Amino acid sequence: MEPILMDFPTEFTTERLFIRMPLQGDGKKVYEALMASMSELKPWMPFAQREQKEEEVELNIRQSQIEFLQRKDLRLLVYLKETDDFVASAGLHRIAWDVRKFEIGYWIDSRYSRKGYMTEAVEGITKYAVKELGARRLEIRCDPLNKKSRAIPERLGFILEGILKQNAVSADREKGLRDTCIYAKTF
Repeated sequence: MEPILMDFPTEFTTERLFIRMPLQGDGKKVYEALMASMSELKPWMPFAQREQKEEEVELNIRQSQIEFLQRKDLRLLVYLKETDDFVASAGLHRIAWDVRKFEIGYWIDSRYSRKGYMTEAVEGITKYAVKELGARRLEIRCDPLNKKSRAIPERLGFILEGILKQNAVSADREKGLRDTCIYAKTF
């Protein structure tokens, strides 16, 4: 079956979180989270290297919605169930539908870090990928020096399959080449 013809939920919940595909108008909340989190994101995320504009973030959200509907990339936005506060951006990326392989990526609004939300979101996304998308393999890739990001797959039982040496340019493109940890779970 062509991925674009696949029907699956565009939203789901965990104990404390509401997770859904991006929608028109989400850019404002995402932009505010980026502005509040820029210093924490800058060492790890290439997009955090340049000044963000609210209009560009909204444009990115709308593009993400289109890619979700086309089944090319499944970005997900994470909100608190009780307050509808935006907490994080996550998703299933680098999709190989023929293998049912997905890479989970994520970043959190630093005002909500250290509360277990990102671990809960990744656990929910893992269950969603397996149940709704038939995932056979999930990966989480991160810089070995990003201890907060590494803690999530380790906490959730992902296996460190290896570290790719000098496989990526540093986020700021000035600190040389970086290694990449590859954590995975198979089903």
